[in-house]
Amino acid sequence: MTSPDPWALLGVPSSAAAHSRGLEKAPAALRAAGLLDALRAAGVDVRDDGDLPVVTWRAHRGPGEPNDVDRVIDGLRGVRRRVEQVLARGERALVLGGECTVALGVVDAVAERYPDVALVYVDGGQDLQLPPDHPDEPILDSMGVAHLLDLPGTWGPLAAVGHRRPLLTADRLVYLGYSDDEEDVHGLVNAVRIPAAQVLADPDDAARRALAAVGGTPFVLHLDVDVLDFLTLPVADVPTYGRGLVPATLDRALRALAADPGLVAMTCVEVNPDHADEAGLRGVVRLLAGALAG
Repeated sequence: MTSPDPWALLGVPSSAAAHSRGLEKAPAALRAAGLLDALRAAGVDVRDDGDLPVVTWRAHRGPGEPNDVDRVIDGLRGVRRRVEQVLARGERALVLGGECTVALGVVDAVAERYPDVALVYVDGGQDLQLPPDHPDEPILDSMGVAHLLDLPGTWGPLAAVGHRRPLLTADRLVYLGYSDDEEDVHGLVNAVRIPAAQVLADPDDAARRALAAVGGTPFVLHLDVDVLDFLTLPVADVPTYGRGLVPATLDRALRALAADPGLVAMTCVEVNPDHADEAGLRGVVRLLAGALAG
């Protein structure tokens, strides 16, 4: 039996696509909370690949544009280049954000190598908002999946950021753990949806269903910590109260998902150290180390 591919830890310290500052601090904060030591203590073969440049939120919006969209696009191109390098070395990428939009750069890099890549999106929301629907809140952080799928109404330069357009089709998308109300938004009937209530009822079954939908092909696992009830682990940039998962349930689902040999990249995003104490950051570290321990 061959050993699984090692991991490379890459930080994306950016809040350019967010609602405000804070997310850019997450990679450094998780390292300071002992992430690398915890991964290695759990038996994970991991190398620190360093960080991309820090990009801090600013108010910078052109007429009719999402906020700071050019810097968001530049950052995603940097993510793609670095993840491509990780994959070329025969490693898997563990990408610490930063914002949910980092998923565009990660999926872009993986899809170049594995065109049939799937995305398991563990998130409290579905990130399907569109710029025309929210002209007064032109923040890209809740619009990432819409741009991955190139839905009508997306901001063209962002939807075209990758090597193909769309970067992902709905039949390669699995939502797991969402607690928003967009049950069939935009008619994405081919996407698999496993809401928070079903994950809470049986996290192992939820993970099995997600992996069955992936169908044995390479996949990216995206983790937004706002999938958790903020009162059980207060670390998210945008809190979810009363409707999210609890850490023990998320731990079980992540372990099952990450044990699958098709996993080639994982993101952990939306940790805002300004909202978290040391215990909260250590909670995220435990979730990641437990998931990747195998």
